[in-house]
Amino acid sequence: MGPRKAGFFIISQLDTIIKNLELKQTDAVRGAQTKWNELYEQYYERHFVPGNKEMRRLSKFCILNTIMNKEELNHIRHTLSHLLASAIRELYPHAKPTLGPAIDTGFYYDFDFDGGDKPAPKDLQKIEQKMRELLKKWESMQREVVTDTQALAFFKNNPYKIEMITDIAKGGSPITFYHSGASGDTLTTENALFTDLCEGGHVETPNKELREVAFKLDRIAGAYWRGDENNTMLTRIYGLAFENKDALVTYETNLEEAKKRDHRKLGKELDLFTFSELVGPGLPLWTPRGSILRHELDTYIWELRKKHGYTRVAIPHITKKDLYVTSGHWEKFADELFKVATREGKEYALKPMNCPHHTQIFARKPHSYREMPQRYAETTMVYRDEQSGELGGLTRVLSITQDDSHVFCRSNQVKEEFNKIWDIVDTLYSTFNFKLRVRLSFHDPMTMEKYLGDTKVWGNSEKALKEIAIERKADYFEGIGEAAMYGPKLDFMATDSIGREHQVATIQLDMNLPERFDLSCINEQGESERIVMIHAAIMGSIERFTAVLIEHLAGNFPLWLAPIQLRVLPIAEAHQKYAKELFDKLAQSQIRAEFRDTGESFGKRVRASKVDKVPYFICIGDKEIETGILRLEAHDGTVIEKNIDDTLAFLTEKIKERSL
Repeated sequence: MGPRKAGFFIISQLDTIIKNLELKQTDAVRGAQTKWNELYEQYYERHFVPGNKEMRRLSKFCILNTIMNKEELNHIRHTLSHLLASAIRELYPHAKPTLGPAIDTGFYYDFDFDGGDKPAPKDLQKIEQKMRELLKKWESMQREVVTDTQALAFFKNNPYKIEMITDIAKGGSPITFYHSGASGDTLTTENALFTDLCEGGHVETPNKELREVAFKLDRIAGAYWRGDENNTMLTRIYGLAFENKDALVTYETNLEEAKKRDHRKLGKELDLFTFSELVGPGLPLWTPRGSILRHELDTYIWELRKKHGYTRVAIPHITKKDLYVTSGHWEKFADELFKVATREGKEYALKPMNCPHHTQIFARKPHSYREMPQRYAETTMVYRDEQSGELGGLTRVLSITQDDSHVFCRSNQVKEEFNKIWDIVDTLYSTFNFKLRVRLSFHDPMTMEKYLGDTKVWGNSEKALKEIAIERKADYFEGIGEAAMYGPKLDFMATDSIGREHQVATIQLDMNLPERFDLSCINEQGESERIVMIHAAIMGSIERFTAVLIEHLAGNFPLWLAPIQLRVLPIAEAHQKYAKELFDKLAQSQIRAEFRDTGESFGKRVRASKVDKVPYFICIGDKEIETGILRLEAHDGTVIEKNIDDTLAFLTEKIKERSL
């Protein structure tokens, strides 16, 4: 069968496949497929030729098949978490299993080992071997709906399962057990090899379907029950699982590379930031070198914003309670506020965001439509009370530096302002060769109590964002429930040099705060007209962006960004005077040069320059002094030879163009 006939054969089967799927659908699945069809049509219109119905249907089949494969892998990983729990029961009978989901790289399961031994990293191989032994007998995995009485009786000695069963019963959902054991039998708690409380999502014949799967236990960590630091600390065992051995090896190779690039490791080695036990966790202290990095990034973004008419503003770091009561943050954001009581008994708070303050700058006077839009920008710290267990390096901190901006504009100016900000985002991330896609972060209509405003306002806002994404032919997807409390947003997702995706920049449309603070302008008819706000952070936060950038570049910053751009190394004491004169000329040209004298051996100073990832270094010896020709050696080993004037011109131009 030729390719064309094969294509039409697949197409001819598509409707039958879809109909067979629909026969098994619940209301929830039908709703999901409706959303899938809607998203597919949008995707097709952006990426394929309209009107080609055969190709449309064929591509739909291929994409649907990809989704099914991903779901199948999730089922495999979830089944392995059950297998892990079974192995732990065999080896550690006193252990109490809690819950174990599938995750992006495999699975994990949390256990309470109170009352006996608990496994150490050296025991993972033993546990994994037990999993492989048990798998041979797991011929079938079957679902059973049970009553809460039956479930509570079976797990009577496991308080974690009892808590989950009670919650499920209160919510009115069915309580289901999954049994693993021999095929041909109807499995129950009496004859199954292993039974667990679970909603589902597994393979039906584990010993066959997991035969070719590559899995291994990865590491042990601590985790609070249900993520609450007030609850018991459990032992979490992580496992890796991929469709085949090659995929597992690729992941592990990338993981090793990620460890080398870890921003916490490189940040210390490159002397960019530090933490102090006296200051506290989640409060990074930026060194002179790290502060240069922050300043250069912020300066670049300010230059991009300035071209689009932004002006700087500045606000205090605290506020009266009243501001956040009006904005809604006091009610919706209460757990993350650092609250301060004055000696007079008044309540203040450290600002967790800047927008309420900025509204008051806009509200200081009436604005004509001729003055619109007003664009405010400020790089400043905000403070959020995160749980200590969630803090880590620069990616999750208590003091967050936002390169924040707020545009106050009319409704008919929203699209133009959004596109200006989007252009800034594209410019910054293309500078570093990040690949971007966009998440349309929308509200969850099932939990409207989490948000400000009504469904009509949210619907209009989300429609506007989707139209902008479609017009820009952006690579986008929807994230239901990812919106901020006062509006939907565009969250930019950057893929780094080793294939990991990070949330970075944010642009948010807000029709709620203008309503709460009664923000308006005077229109052409002399009437008061409600305005809208656009929130934007190009880096998201400087801390998180710096962490992502360090790992993306492996600490090899481009010349314009590097804290030390060039190092001058005299070979011997006789060369120091000339080298120092060169260093002075570089400094006068605003090049961040560093002079390393002959206090250490020449070889050691060269090695240190490479370890410090300095973009260029120049060695000064007899030849350089006699000829006036300098030899610039780049961090990657390339060599450029130029006279002093040409060297200065080369470096200055390279810094100016901000090339990578």
